[in-house]
Amino acid sequence: MSAPEDDIIAHRRRKLAALRERGEAFPNTFRRRHLAAELTARHGATDKAALEALDERVEVAGRVMLRRVMGKAGFVTLADPSGRIQCYLRGADIGDDAYRDFRTLWDIGDIVGVRGPLMRTNKGELTVHAEQAELLVKALRPLPDKHRGLADQETRYRLRHLDLVANEDVRRVFRVRAQVVQALRAFFDDRGFLEVETPMMHPIPGGAAARPFVTHHNSLDRTLYLRVAPELYLKRLLVGGFERVYEINRCFRNEGLSPRHNPEFTTVEFYQAFADYRDLMDLTEALLRHLLAELSLGDSLTFDGQRIDFGAPVPRRTMKEVVAEAAGVDEAEIAEAPKLAEIAKRLNVRAPAGCGWGRLLTEVFEARVEARLVQPVFITGYPAEVSPLARGSADDPALTDRFELFVAGREVANGFSELNDPEEQALRFRAQAELKNRGDSEAMHFDHDFVAALEHGMPPAAGEGIGVDRLVMLLTDSPTIREVVLFPQLRAPKR
Repeated sequence: MSAPEDDIIAHRRRKLAALRERGEAFPNTFRRRHLAAELTARHGATDKAALEALDERVEVAGRVMLRRVMGKAGFVTLADPSGRIQCYLRGADIGDDAYRDFRTLWDIGDIVGVRGPLMRTNKGELTVHAEQAELLVKALRPLPDKHRGLADQETRYRLRHLDLVANEDVRRVFRVRAQVVQALRAFFDDRGFLEVETPMMHPIPGGAAARPFVTHHNSLDRTLYLRVAPELYLKRLLVGGFERVYEINRCFRNEGLSPRHNPEFTTVEFYQAFADYRDLMDLTEALLRHLLAELSLGDSLTFDGQRIDFGAPVPRRTMKEVVAEAAGVDEAEIAEAPKLAEIAKRLNVRAPAGCGWGRLLTEVFEARVEARLVQPVFITGYPAEVSPLARGSADDPALTDRFELFVAGREVANGFSELNDPEEQALRFRAQAELKNRGDSEAMHFDHDFVAALEHGMPPAAGEGIGVDRLVMLLTDSPTIREVVLFPQLRAPKR
């Protein structure tokens, strides 16, 4: 901390000490009745004479963002959750003692309450003419410099409370995030889905290929895992008779940090009985259009300088089709592992040793195709090797009835027709367990309880997961996941 800031804090502490000597330094008796935006909306066009005749008294409160003292009168600008409003303070109106406090004890960043009638200044600004003014919270630390703001990204994420105070655009992003979550709930509720909550701590990590966080329950003396996905529990609810369910909640994956990855993140997962992956692609298009409408974005948005169009039906293309196109070969040439391995080598794609055709195809897709998928597109025909929970394709046993939605070069949604054959699921789990034994830390465990649940009969169904953070990134033109997570995980600061 710099010496000038030390001096500022010491000076403010002396002011707080003076307040403590007089009694309650942090009162909680003032009640705000009006917000800045509400007053501006109601009286933005009301002229000075009309406001004086109206004589409407208001009660506003907020953080002091600007302060001007001019002898026996002064102005402060207060920020509340809706915006800003100016207040005019004069000793003749609020009393000499209160005005002396304003001059000597108030600072930028303090939280104050003001009561009085609305007026308009000679410059035409809507203002509260204070009849009472009270210091409610003494801020001991100064706000970021009003000109330089809080520009350093690392500092912004570590001090999100100051980031929110200093940057209106940041507050806007998180208001949009709240709107998105509300709109998701409304969309699924209107279609007869039941919102549920499933466990955060699992005895076996499952539902996705990912490294879990490990914890320990002392009373049970049992190892538990923070969930990587809620999928296997939500499918149990289909077995139990809840045929349309969804959950908006956190998942945790013990993996690296990147502009698209945070160790804890929010997803919406939903499952529908008597539906397949094609039905969910239709539902996903309807959901996206619903979100755009709720946010008044029309049928397109801009992300990273590119216009993304949602007005037309979203194309549906197979993984084999787009990989062959990117490699400049016919689809038949990538149908066999040896030829595909040659193509991967030519494209400088490294795949794990010993992986099969399906994993190799996926590696080439992720390395050479995914980033090119700017306009919305559903990619279908995912290999069974990388889709252990998806229903196999009736046309090709090497593939599954699975899709992922890509927008702006990144995956937004992942869905598939669900595998509800317990014996086939057991075989898939055994294959995953073998991969884990060979050193694949992201391979799934064999979940005997889930297989037993399937043996009671799960109806034909389809399910999908959408990353809420990535969705909000797209809808707010945010370049990194840290911009849409209030308190992202960060590396330990250097001391």
